[in-house]
Amino acid sequence: MADQTPTILQIVPRLDTGGAELSTLEIVAALVRTGARALVATEGGRMAERVTALGGEIITLPLETKNPVTIFANGQRIAQIVRERSVSLVHARSRAPAWSALMAARRAGVAFVTTYHGAYGERGRIKRLYNSVMARGDTVIANSRYTSDLIRSRYGALVGTPVIIPRGVDIARFSPDSIDAERRTRLRTAWGIEPHERVILHAARLTTWKGQRVLIEAVGRLHGEGRLGNGMLVLAGDAQGRNDYAEGLRQLAGELGISDRVRLVGHVEDIAAAFAVAYVTVVASIEPEAFGRAAAEALAVGCPTITTNIGAPPEIVLAPPEVSREQATGWHVPARDAVALAEAIAEALAMPDAERQAMSARAVASIAARFTVAAMQRQTLAVYDGLLGTQLAARFTASQTHPV
Repeated sequence: MADQTPTILQIVPRLDTGGAELSTLEIVAALVRTGARALVATEGGRMAERVTALGGEIITLPLETKNPVTIFANGQRIAQIVRERSVSLVHARSRAPAWSALMAARRAGVAFVTTYHGAYGERGRIKRLYNSVMARGDTVIANSRYTSDLIRSRYGALVGTPVIIPRGVDIARFSPDSIDAERRTRLRTAWGIEPHERVILHAARLTTWKGQRVLIEAVGRLHGEGRLGNGMLVLAGDAQGRNDYAEGLRQLAGELGISDRVRLVGHVEDIAAAFAVAYVTVVASIEPEAFGRAAAEALAVGCPTITTNIGAPPEIVLAPPEVSREQATGWHVPARDAVALAEAIAEALAMPDAERQAMSARAVASIAARFTVAAMQRQTLAVYDGLLGTQLAARFTASQTHPV
């Protein structure tokens, strides 16, 4: 009979910020609710303490490295941990440590799961081989239809059919009713935004492929045409050492005459309030997103969202021609197209109140029906059940019906 309180070891390089990191924490919480043991091997990070707070355990290893010698050494250490802690399943969420995890799982004879969180670039045979570890799990989880299709196109013979489990949104945290006026006012004040001004929000780290330059160009175009009205662009995200890029964004805003309309506010801790403050959110990525957390969280709060029409965000944001205008929760625009983006922003800013309120209600309902944390947790536990013969998903569901 299968051990009904298995030990699950998740592997992630660092626990700072991002989709893989948040998913790790959410699965720790789900495992603890079922009575299973939740271990996380990581190099550390600002969210590491939350693992312990949730009832899991941190195992510190140098997992950020891409050095082959250290990757091999990590594999030996993880295999030892698997044996010593009676680990039943290893779940890897990033490429370099996934090689260590794969070696350990095969050596110890335990189940190995991967989650393909990113649309990893492939330039040459070596990079393709390096990336392929994410397709070598006994079960491979894809976080979107886009990611699943990408995996199958690259590694069809190796991987079979991935299990699609989208990222989830914490509906309670991102409920518009849970975000009071004080939180919204606090952010507006911190950003220097007046109550009557309409915020165009871009929530992503500052890096070229997230499309901040295209967005600034679009806002500059609207300003030059006299169509920006009281719109204010807020770029919310860490530079993560890319200070030259951040300075380049400020210079571009200056050249377009919109320095007073653009705010670079850095990392925003209260991101739910940020989306609540926004009149429209923009996902301007010029390369494909494997999921699109910002789009999902913005819609959960009820903020209409514009996204480029590449990668997974179009699965999240409903827009014509895939749906009727009456079903839309936002807009799709071509990537790198500042003109099309400007038109979508202008349309969003000019929406009558009743039309925006209707779109906002549709957005909230759409995310609640399709992208919840609880659904992601239950589906991931079901993957573990399929490999281990356990009943974790059923116990998790029961714990929600009868909270512990």
